[in-house]
Amino acid sequence: MNDLSLLAARLRTLAPSCGPVRLIAVDGHAGSGKSTFASRLAALLDDAPVLHLDDLATHESFFTWVDRLWEQVIGPLSRGECAHYEPYDWTARTFAAPRSLEPAPVVLIEGVGAGRRALRPYLARLLWMDLAAVESWERGRRRDGPALSVFWDGWTAAEAEHFSADPSRSHADALVRQLPMGYEWLKGPDAAAGVNHSVTERDHIVPPF
Repeated sequence: MNDLSLLAARLRTLAPSCGPVRLIAVDGHAGSGKSTFASRLAALLDDAPVLHLDDLATHESFFTWVDRLWEQVIGPLSRGECAHYEPYDWTARTFAAPRSLEPAPVVLIEGVGAGRRALRPYLARLLWMDLAAVESWERGRRRDGPALSVFWDGWTAAEAEHFSADPSRSHADALVRQLPMGYEWLKGPDAAAGVNHSVTERDHIVPPF
């Protein structure tokens, strides 16, 4: 068992936070590696469902998706029901057919703003991908190429405004850092302040998969 497996095991033992679900948020700047980390963690949680917030944001509304998230996902999960949400098609610029999200023992929600104020009461834990904004955005721009440079200009401005008004890192239970060979995580500000205690002060390097 590697250290990421130990983290997964700890998450299983948490008390449910949203009906029967342990809702785990993976937040961080765009380009910080949230999706990859969430995918690897989900695989160690019996292929736990992962909700990508990119499916709720739109070209016209990067961060005003809270009402739809509540109506389509949080509300049903809190009642132990299967959720159904309409993912946004970034190419067609319209919503696609609904997808289902089962009230599994652990559900991951990943994306910029996953740890925002409105969601924190429903989270069992908030994990923050600890990579600085400028470095994260540079990675994202390299990944997406020059064709999306205008989109990135708009996104980074909106993201900076969002985190200025509604920061997540200061409320994180753990800070996750990607290393050349895996990950490490440190106790986050909330855990250090005694708000949550299930994440250890420091866990060691996770070997690559």
